[in-house]
Amino acid sequence: MNGSELRSGPGLRFSIREGLCMEHAPDPCGLVVFGASGDLAGRKLFPALNGLRERKLLPKGFFVLGVSRTPIDPARFGGLSPVEHLQGDYTAAETYQRLKVLLQRLANRHDTQGNVIFYLAVPPALYTSITHYLGRAGLLEQGWGGWARLAIEKPFGRDLASAAALGVELCCHIQEPRVYRMDHYLGKETVQNVLMFRFANSIFEPVWNRAYIDHVQISVLESDGVGRRAGYYDSSGVLRDMFQNHMLQLLALVAMEPPASFAAEHVRDEKIKVFRALTPFDERRLVDQAVFGQYLGYREEPGVAAASETPTYAALGLRIENWRWSGVPFYLRSGKSLKKRSAEIAVFFRPVPHSVFQPLLPAHLQPNVLVFRIQPDEGVSLSIEAKKPGPKTCIGTLTMDFDYAEAFAERAPEAYQRLLLDLMLGDQTLFPRQDGLEECWRFVEPLLKGNGKLASYAPGSWGPVESDNMLSVEDRYWREP
Repeated sequence: MNGSELRSGPGLRFSIREGLCMEHAPDPCGLVVFGASGDLAGRKLFPALNGLRERKLLPKGFFVLGVSRTPIDPARFGGLSPVEHLQGDYTAAETYQRLKVLLQRLANRHDTQGNVIFYLAVPPALYTSITHYLGRAGLLEQGWGGWARLAIEKPFGRDLASAAALGVELCCHIQEPRVYRMDHYLGKETVQNVLMFRFANSIFEPVWNRAYIDHVQISVLESDGVGRRAGYYDSSGVLRDMFQNHMLQLLALVAMEPPASFAAEHVRDEKIKVFRALTPFDERRLVDQAVFGQYLGYREEPGVAAASETPTYAALGLRIENWRWSGVPFYLRSGKSLKKRSAEIAVFFRPVPHSVFQPLLPAHLQPNVLVFRIQPDEGVSLSIEAKKPGPKTCIGTLTMDFDYAEAFAERAPEAYQRLLLDLMLGDQTLFPRQDGLEECWRFVEPLLKGNGKLASYAPGSWGPVESDNMLSVEDRYWREP
């Protein structure tokens, strides 16, 4: 589309010039999916692999081996090929001996050079057992035929101690650089675009600091209740489910310093510096820094304890104590059974210090807001003040909106496609590292003890009114997506 113009609505015209696009081909490899009969594999992994196949991004030498305790209907793989299946007990050494023999045969048949990825799409309680047996069978050793990598899904522990213990257990069998922790939010196009906006455009980075930015809001809102996840959710709550992982990862992308390069370790190093700069929560002032809520009717949901004190909503006010962000509040909120499903990062710039458009006052002028929409409609928008036709003094807010699907005439690839491709490429940029994971748990852990009273909110609302009050005391408001 080099030089072409696209139109979207009256009065709006924009053009897209294609720049440098690079996508490397992965090395030949096999993908072993433990939990192949489970929900994650059927709903996310296999469709994502089929998407990569359609885009011709799978390696030339490639196979999928599903491992499960129960038989699998071949239709579950959605036409993915070549696919094999191994049925066995995850905690039986005999299963892994059969797996090793089958892998050697598949590696020879498909010329994968012994490269293999073990994807644990199973409950976290099984991570250490499966890793232990893989290690005992020699399947995690680099020298058995090629490279070996291990992918696991969140949650990565329930608190700092369990997360650290899991890291130690994994590293008994495989080195940290070969462990890939999946966070699907980091695979979304708009999330990746935060770094592109910041570091590929000279107009943004000079104003990306406390001198120009008033505050930042990060919202991940869900319109559904707990549904079928009640058993897991009631023992975890919104802090473990969203904040310790997704929310803090989004925060780091907004707040990190420019990395020396886009190399994985440089990017991850800068993100960890953000986690370490977060001001710890003060238990004496927790009521001013955090709001927890539970939607009415949650305790009547199937699988939820009758007297549950699990929060389904949380709003936090965070501070990052470094030269770039000192004094700038970061507000994070997430919850279930809310008015609208939406995930976004909103950067509010400082208001003008003085109005030359008398009798308009600075308070009459809306602040500029840059919004990264993560879901459901991925895109970016920027609001500015502009003169409207007519009277000499006539100002209105103009929002310039970029929608991925409309601009490129196609929907962005599903997040798991990006993450699975990077997993095969050995690119760790979008995967949390153990030390960063522990810093996040260290920061969130004081909140896991509870703060006493849970605020109630009606299903279909924006959450507890106490959440609005947390911002209003500083003359701010939550942006309505």
